[in-house]
Amino acid sequence: MLASRLTYLRKECELTQAELSKKLKISRSAYSHYESGQHDPPISTLILLADFYGVSIDFLVGRTSSRKLYPK
Repeated sequence: MLASRLTYLRKECELTQAELSKKLKISRSAYSHYESGQHDPPISTLILLADFYGVSIDFLVGRTSSRKLYPK
């Protein structure tokens, strides 16, 4: 679920993996591994991604379908 959400959000922002990894200051290969599901990002990177996209970590990992950061 995480890999597909990362791909979806990145494409929605019309960014390449290289562009996104540069914005987040992580290597493109590391980010590529997250999107392909080969590796899980550390919590610090999950926080960075959630903040960048304005979503919760629960949304990123598939625990909720609500993109809202603080659903009520």
